[in-house]
Amino acid sequence: MTAPIETVRLTQRQDYQFDVHFADALPPLRADEPPPLGQGQGPSPVQLLAAAIGNCLSDSLLFALRKFKQVPEPITAEVRAEVGRNAEGRLRVLAIQADLKLGVPAASLEHLDRVLATFEAYCTVTQSVHSAIPVTTRVFDADGVALK
Repeated sequence: MTAPIETVRLTQRQDYQFDVHFADALPPLRADEPPPLGQGQGPSPVQLLAAAIGNCLSDSLLFALRKFKQVPEPITAEVRAEVGRNAEGRLRVLAIQADLKLGVPAASLEHLDRVLATFEAYCTVTQSVHSAIPVTTRVFDADGVALK
């Protein structure tokens, strides 16, 4: 069995604006660089990376909890990407902080310790970029209690 290949097609609209086509059935997403390069008419590549990491971590956490028939919804995520200059003076994503919040108190979930210890290992996107960009993940319950 061959591994699936995900294809995304980008079409330049103008300047730094691109329409990102994910699949025929999905509407395109407009991406754009912030000023002064672009007009900020859509998410930037850094924001798209942060969104991909936050979405994948949230999916992984939800999947792991649902394996134990737990209902943690609604899960929310806030992801911050630190952008700065590397040794060569080029802009790079230097670090990413992902904060996930469960929609319920931790006490209402069974097997939470086991889930928190393993869910990140199954996040395809985060684990793929983790070797190049440090990614820190924190998890909170609905009451704001830090769980990880």
